Parts: sequence; C-alpha cells; structure tokens
Amino acid sequence: MDILECNDLHLQINRYKQLILIIEKLHSYLDVNILLGEFCLALKEVYPDFSFSLLLSQDTYSHSDLPIIDLEYDSENIAAIKAYATGDLQFEFSSSDKHTIIYAPVKGKQVTYGVLQLIAVDTTEFPANDMEFLSLLAESLGSSIENAHLYQQSKREIANLQLINETSHCLNSNLRLVDTMTYMSEQIITSIDAQEVGFFLFLNEHAKVKILPGSTPYFYTKQAQIYIDYIKEKIELDKNPLFIGDSNLQNIKSKTSFHSILAVPMIQSEKLKGFSIVMHKEPYFFSFDTFKLLQSLIHHSSLALTNSMLREELEQMVITDHLTQLHSRKFLDDKIKWSMKESDEGTFILIDIDNFKELNDTYGHQVGDKVLVQVANLIKRNIRGEDIGARWGGEELAIYLPGVPLDRGAAIAERLVKKVSECSDPHITVSCGVSYWNKEQLDAYNYLFKRADEALYIAKGTGKNKVVIQKDNIRVS
Repeated sequence: MDILECNDLHLQINRYKQLILIIEKLHSYLDVNILLGEFCLALKEVYPDFSFSLLLSQDTYSHSDLPIIDLEYDSENIAAIKAYATGDLQFEFSSSDKHTIIYAPVKGKQVTYGVLQLIAVDTTEFPANDMEFLSLLAESLGSSIENAHLYQQSKREIANLQLINETSHCLNSNLRLVDTMTYMSEQIITSIDAQEVGFFLFLNEHAKVKILPGSTPYFYTKQAQIYIDYIKEKIELDKNPLFIGDSNLQNIKSKTSFHSILAVPMIQSEKLKGFSIVMHKEPYFFSFDTFKLLQSLIHHSSLALTNSMLREELEQMVITDHLTQLHSRKFLDDKIKWSMKESDEGTFILIDIDNFKELNDTYGHQVGDKVLVQVANLIKRNIRGEDIGARWGGEELAIYLPGVPLDRGAAIAERLVKKVSECSDPHITVSCGVSYWNKEQLDAYNYLFKRADEALYIAKGTGKNKVVIQKDNIRVS
C-alpha cells in the first residue's frame, strides 16, 4: 500500500469516526428543534465548502435561523421528490454552473421525513465514499427525528392516560351533576387548550337539547345557537364524532366565528344521550391526537353523567310528590326544622280542598287528582323560589315561607284562596290555616303545625273558603 492509499484510508477512518460521534450526539437529543440545529452545525463542519438545505415534508418545527424549507411536490423538484418517494440517493448535475446536487432521503424505520439537499460547487463527480457517508448521515438524522417523535408521543400518551385515569377516578366519586360537568369542562380546557366547551342533553325524543352545567358562558348566547343546531343535526344523523378543521358556517360574523370544532356524541347503553362541542377560533387548531383524547374523555364521562342524572332524579323522586310535583312531607319537615334554627321568623300555611270527598264521589278520582294538580300549580305560581310548597297528605297541601312575617304570609294565603275560587275547573274552594314563629319566642315545629291545624279546623267549621290565622289567639280573616 502506497502513501496515497494510506492517507485516503486514514481520512476515511477519521470520517467514519466523525460520523459515529455525530450519530451519538444526534441520538442524545429528544427535542426535534434542537436536533435539527445540531445536525446543521455538524454538516457545516463536515462540508464547509458546500451549501445545503433540509426539505421536510411535515414542517412543524421552529427554525427560522436554519436552512429548512417545505418539501414541495412540483415538477421543478423531481429529483428531491424521487429521493423522498424511493428512499434512494438522487443526483442532479449542471454543466453550465459546474455543480452537483445530491438528494439524500431523511428516513426512519416508519416514514421518510424529508430530503437532505447538498450542493457541491465546482464538482462534477462526487466520491463514492462521500456518497455513502452522506447517505448514512441523512439516515441517522431520520432515525434521530423518529426517536424524538416516538419519545414525545410516548410522553403525550402517558400524560393522556394519566389524565383519563384521574378523570375517571374523580367522575366515579359520586359527584353531583353540576360538579361532574364543571370538572369535565375544566379538564378539557386545560388538556387541549379549548376556548369554548359545551355539553348538551337531548330532550323530548331529540326535539330539543338542554345545555348542561359546566358549559362555558358562550353557549348560552344567541350566536352559539347556530353551532349547536348544526352539530345537533350532524350527531343525530349518524351518531359519529366530528372533526372540523376549518368550518365556514353561514350567518356567523367573522369576529365571533369559530373555525376549529370537535364534537363527540355521549352514548350510554347504545343510546344517544347528548353530545359535547369543543371550539377554537383558529383554523386547524386541534390535532387528531387531541380529537382522540377528547373522545376518550367523553366516553369515560358518559357513564358518570348518566349516574349523576339518575341519582339526582332518584333524590328528586324522594323529595317530590309524584302527582302534584310539590315537595314531600318529609322534605318540608326537614326544611322547617333547619329554618327554625337558622332564620329569624317564618310563616306556615296549611291548605285543605273543601268538600273533596263529594268531588271524588261526583266526578271520580281522576277529576279529584286533576283538581289537586290545579291547586298545586297555583301554589307554585304564587310563591318564591326559596319558599316551599308541599303535599301534606290526601287533599291537604302546605306552604312554608321562611323569613316571611305573619301579615305577608296571611296575604299570600288570602290571594291563594281567591285564585282557587276564580280559576279552578270544576269549581272548588280551599280553606287555609296560618301559623307563625319568630326567634324571640320559644317554639318548636310540632307546635307550629298544631296551631295551623287548629286554625284550619276552625276555617272548615265556620263556612270554608277562608283563611284563619292562629297566633296566640285564633283570628278569623
């Protein structure tokens, strides 16, 4: 072996040692942006006299200071596209400019990420060793990019699994409906950076939808109704989730329009219960991975949502009279006990439908039930939200007015007696006994009921269709 061959061999050995060091360094980075920067520095050291560019097919990296451009599929870039498609090294030679362009595919085991373009000026022939070196260098970049992507993907998957696990654990802890949906909304906004989140429940055979608590305020506006109606129609049609990258719905002003929309049906026991909508104003804001994460979250929340609703329906059944939809006697008892500990005063009204037995005997029990419902509806329309209307038992109903003095309570009873007489069909009347308590006098809820019952007894025995107030002494009004 002569001196020239020894020098070539020595250069080749050094070059491959350099390649090994570059590969080791590239594989130590798990951030693609840093990885690309280090690769460009290494390439400048290896080929200081050549210019180069990285043509990447999925250019989603931050690299304004690096020679990285999008790989474009056009007729002017045939060699680069061929290198990308075949995975083989490609060459272009310009006799006028006397330079050679080499295209080395940047490929991993799964996909090809782009092409390394190297321009060798005043070079008509590229050494075979350099071609092999360049090919190995480009492949090491592709392998390093793939490893970084897989690492980041695994981190996202682990984070998503932790999120789903935490969400499932929290949702299965018997939360109230409002707490369940508020928690879900917060999780979605935090995890996928959504601007608006809405949850909707189908009502009346899907004729209408109810906005569930936890939805962001935007969905209670008129502008949001266009999106709600559009998604409702799509979800009802095929029951499939929707991934919309850039929506262009009509009748939406540009300032308030949302382009990125994700919608996922809420299905339980193969029945469509409702749907969720997630929106962002920027087009193509959500990734497909985000879409899959949202589907998982909604899937896991559907059972918790159903359980919360069933639990609250059962609780409502326990505290609600089935016929009149007024509160139950037990609920009334509990609320009055609490009020007599926490409030300063309160008025109790005991109501009895006059001649109810004769009404049932004349018209039948169905009409009797109808009358009970009529009186119950009048009670609900004539009391405040914090007041309590209840079915006391049989044809007797009751009202408790926390924090209401006797004169105002008596006026409400008088108004109710008048309304029933004017509005009932068939015509009926009611009698009322009114009692009152305040914290300045020693009292108990049993005595409060007893006084009202005594007053009602007097009202029934002195002509009916009237209000009797019992304070210390019974007074007929």
